[in-house]
Amino acid sequence: MNIRNFSIIAHIDHGKSTLADRFIQLTNTVPDRQMKEQFLDGMELERERGITIKAKAVRMLYKSDSGEEYILNLIDTPGHVDFSYEVSRAMAACEGAILLVDASQGVEAQTLAHAHLAQSLGLTIIPVINKIDLEHANPDATEEQIWEVLKNPVESSRISAKDGRGARGVLERVIKEVPPPAGSPDNPLKALVFDSFYDVYKGVIIYTRVVDGELKPGRHISFWSNGRSYKVEELGYLTPKLVKAESIKAGEVGYIVPGIRDIHEIKMGDTIFEKDRKIDAPLPGYKEVNPVVFAGFYPVNTTDYTALKTALEKINLTDSSFSFQGETSKALGFGFRLGFMGLLHLDIIRERIEREFDIPLIATNPNVIYRVLAKAHHASKESKYVEVTNPAEFPHYGDVLDIKEPYVRANIIAPQAYMEGIMNLLKEKRGEHVKIEYISTTRVIVEYLLPLSEIIIDFYDKLKSVSKGYASFDYEPFEYRSSDMVKIEILLHSEPVDALSFITHKSKALTASRQLCEKLKELIPKHMFEIAVQAQVNGKIIARETIGAQRKDVLAKCYGGDITRKRKLLEKQKEGKRKMKLMGSVEIPQEAFMSLLRISQDK
Repeated sequence: MNIRNFSIIAHIDHGKSTLADRFIQLTNTVPDRQMKEQFLDGMELERERGITIKAKAVRMLYKSDSGEEYILNLIDTPGHVDFSYEVSRAMAACEGAILLVDASQGVEAQTLAHAHLAQSLGLTIIPVINKIDLEHANPDATEEQIWEVLKNPVESSRISAKDGRGARGVLERVIKEVPPPAGSPDNPLKALVFDSFYDVYKGVIIYTRVVDGELKPGRHISFWSNGRSYKVEELGYLTPKLVKAESIKAGEVGYIVPGIRDIHEIKMGDTIFEKDRKIDAPLPGYKEVNPVVFAGFYPVNTTDYTALKTALEKINLTDSSFSFQGETSKALGFGFRLGFMGLLHLDIIRERIEREFDIPLIATNPNVIYRVLAKAHHASKESKYVEVTNPAEFPHYGDVLDIKEPYVRANIIAPQAYMEGIMNLLKEKRGEHVKIEYISTTRVIVEYLLPLSEIIIDFYDKLKSVSKGYASFDYEPFEYRSSDMVKIEILLHSEPVDALSFITHKSKALTASRQLCEKLKELIPKHMFEIAVQAQVNGKIIARETIGAQRKDVLAKCYGGDITRKRKLLEKQKEGKRKMKLMGSVEIPQEAFMSLLRISQDK
């Protein structure tokens, strides 16, 4: 069968989208007049940041040096750790992967993660060293690092995706080394769902790889995860535009339109089979995607609440990996609690809402899922762990028996010269050393177990600064562990402000509380009465700042006169301030919230 299914895997900014552009040009898949850089990155944010966010697929027709014609299905993948669920699905639809490494940067953390994932799925890996045209490129050292990672001395192709040097040779290697698909069109239908998007007219469009059997319009298909059945209204190939076809056979990649209006009925990595021909087992590659980072999104203007709901629903149609539900805050009003795959994912969704829908947002501090064991108040009920994503929902501190926080297994690759600073940072973040490995005489891989809560806000930026930008970082979920976590409540004028409460480790509670109280003192304007800004842990105040009262100069009208007259006026003012303090309420401007949350995210 003259079909090859492959993906390109790489760390961010190693030239993956540029190499895909060269392949599209070499195979004349897109006319030159329509060609543009990063062709498969259609989203404005992808082009601007130079990253791939959504997996894409493109079918290319290629005439090899031997004169034979081949169908090449390239499934493009994101590189960032937050989108690793996209990578695993895309790889499950392939038989081979091009492992692309920048000759000037060498092997980095996501290169390592993706290479191990490809090996675990049994894919044929073709190492390719890119950017050999750069002055400081070192392809020989890079090749040694690749061998160390793959534990296999496979020859690497050396190319420059920018000027197209060596790109044709890579396609020839794909044809020779990547095995053809193994399925047969005569077997019962089995197809893998590796992506989907929503079209206003057609409904949900599913990207699929047919492993066995054949898909034709008019046939009824079922999904393994929910057992629901639908009629195939249209199908075809991705070139990368949708081109209708009569059928998609075993080994081919294409799209189907099954007339589904709700994208949440589609599960990524699911298996499609024919309605009346039940299969024994689903295809490997399906796993539930669970958000790991949560944050509250509130519109700056409360009138934008409905527009924000519509915006989230629309974005959720193209990216079903984040979840959202309504919530209210005394301080911020009505908003939504969102779950994300990581901090970059959060940032992308926030930016898309602000840009595409023009809704200014306040995003609360991101936090992780804690598992909390609280006392049962009824004798009939037994205590059990509950998942908490919002500090405001934490049980009363007197009822908490145990708190478990999520840990991740992190891999950091960096030059040996920066190891001391990196180790100190990992120690500060409560990291636990697992192992250290040398991939060359100068580059080191360290593996650590880290609490997820310690890396979601500022870890990446600090890692880049201690390593002068040379370190790369990748992580995967590991396990939940009991930790000495506490909830810090911020009180303004003795009233708790739910939007500012947060969870932290007991050892960091005092420092974090003092910093927050100092910031609030700067940000909250003076009122007519004195305001106490306090941080409370387990019912005890551990930090305090005082915002002084605005004072009118009541002595301005006294030109001389007896001291008792002045004292009388000051006493009267003092009594007025005391009454105000008892009755007054503190107004927190939206700007203060926005500045505060921005500061904590920029730390």
